Amino acid sequence: MNQTLIAFVTGLTTGGLSCLAVQGGLLASTLEHQLEKELIARPPKNARNKVKRGTKINVNLGFPILLFLGAKLVAYTFLGFLLGAIGSVFQLNAFMRAILLIVVGIFMLGNALRILNVHPIFRYFSIEPPKFITRYIRQTAKNGTDILSPLFLGALTVLIPCGVTQAMMAIAIATGSPLQGAAIMFAFILGTSPIFFIVAYLTMKLGSKLETLFMRFVAIIVLVLGLVTIDSGLNLIGSPLSISYVWNNSIKASQVEQSIPASTLLTLNVENSGYSPQILKALANESIHLNLVTKNTFSCARDFVIPALGVQVLLPDTGTILIDIPAQKPGTVLRFTCSMGMYTGQIEFSN
Repeated sequence: MNQTLIAFVTGLTTGGLSCLAVQGGLLASTLEHQLEKELIARPPKNARNKVKRGTKINVNLGFPILLFLGAKLVAYTFLGFLLGAIGSVFQLNAFMRAILLIVVGIFMLGNALRILNVHPIFRYFSIEPPKFITRYIRQTAKNGTDILSPLFLGALTVLIPCGVTQAMMAIAIATGSPLQGAAIMFAFILGTSPIFFIVAYLTMKLGSKLETLFMRFVAIIVLVLGLVTIDSGLNLIGSPLSISYVWNNSIKASQVEQSIPASTLLTLNVENSGYSPQILKALANESIHLNLVTKNTFSCARDFVIPALGVQVLLPDTGTILIDIPAQKPGTVLRFTCSMGMYTGQIEFSN
């Protein structure tokens, strides 16, 4: 249940902006016919006595957005069900999940640079529906079938998920349960809907200048999310090149190191906000016993991974799990992380 709540909060905070950056073109196509009708029905600037007529159009503009988001919610819920079913048969290991995150992160970076018009080459990061589908949609709009277009395009968004959505899809697969997969995708898309609706509505109503400024803002957000996603993937493969690893070690180097004796029995508290302590010290050339302690822990920190050893353990929400770590040479650093590469830490071996 807590994982579903996290999915909802993720959608509410970052997912809406990320989805809008990738799927905004589909929504624009949905509203194209409606906007054309608005321009025709809009009274001249000097006709101040016809304000009520314009107000009526505002309601009509919101209706296709609601249809679009409703179809999107249903489509992604069904997709989550299928992904959970696939996950029940085929589980992604840490390495495959890391590759997925890195690829998604690169796509997000390219998409952000495309929005910022950095170089024409980044236009290839734009995923659009096939031309025959676009032609069909436009023909449908010309024929006045206003309900079918937003429903069809909303369902079509499953073909072009944003980077954050793809991360949620990976989580849905990892649940190994059709119902849990459906619940995660439903909660995430539901969370994206308010921001998606408000921003899309205001952007369409307040003009192209605001739209340009907003898209630049979204591009920066997606750029940051792309870097975070790549960093998570690097953490999952235990790379020393990850931003979080370099940052943690730079802080450690600038601080006075505490005198913590190395031991063969280590205890790591697995919390909702990460791992404590983040740095453990172990004796080299000795087998190590690592106690992982959870207490009402429901975040992805429960899915504990040591990439270098191929260790991946799903911990109970409350309890203690013992992991045996083979003897390591002096100077060895074993990095550990959660299954999404968000929470990290390391074990340092010395004499």
